[in-house]
Order: sequence, then structure tokens, then C-alpha cells
Amino acid sequence: MFELEIEPRFSDTDALGHISNTALPIWFEQARTPVFKIFHPSLDVEGWPLIIARLEVDLLAQSYWHMPVQLRTGIGKIGNSSFHVVQEAWQNGKQIARGVAVLIHFNYDTEKALSIPDDIRAKLSEHLIN
Repeated sequence: MFELEIEPRFSDTDALGHISNTALPIWFEQARTPVFKIFHPSLDVEGWPLIIARLEVDLLAQSYWHMPVQLRTGIGKIGNSSFHVVQEAWQNGKQIARGVAVLIHFNYDTEKALSIPDDIRAKLSEHLIN
């Protein structure tokens, strides 16, 4: 499992003073960077090998800008060309959100999914969670 701590910005809040529901998908994307590096260590956009197929975020509790947020990222199901990235956001010891992103190993030139190579599959498997 990968972990990242975010310091919410004041601009991440909504009119009610909570972390906006639009901030969590952005934070989760940032926390997926170690997963991206498994596929493409340079993170150079040339030859980028992933495309997102689905994103879901469950907001579980109120959250606020003046406290850090811990993001936890693991791997769920691994298929032939796709895999699930399972993420949690925690603030002050309480889970505030859970998300799942489905990513596809993808060739942008041919616009086709690619099988996940065995070496990458093994690295993803090191971060499997329930």
C-alpha cells in the first residue's frame, strides 16, 4: 500500500467550509503516482501506457481544510489489461472517503487495450488489498 499526506488548501473548501467533493478525485489522482511509475517510471507523457475507464468516490464523512489528510492507495482486482486502484482518505483518524479507479493498460496509437506484462503484474500484486 502506498501512502501520501495532503495538506488541504483553503481553496479546496466549499461554501459550507468542508473539503469540496471535487478535491477528492484530484487528491486520489495524485496518490496514484506510484502506480503510474510501475508502468512508466519516467512519468513522461510520451508513450503513456494507461487510460482511466472508471472513477467512483464515496464520501463517508465531513472533512475540513485545517487538518492533514492521509491517502492510502492499493491494488484491487487485476485483470488481463485492466486493474482497480482502491483508495482511502483519512482525516483525524476517521475515514472520510473511499475511491476506486479502473485503469487500462493502453496503446494510444492503436487505441487498443494491452495485456499487463507479467513483471508489472507482479509489482502490482505486491500492493494487493482486500
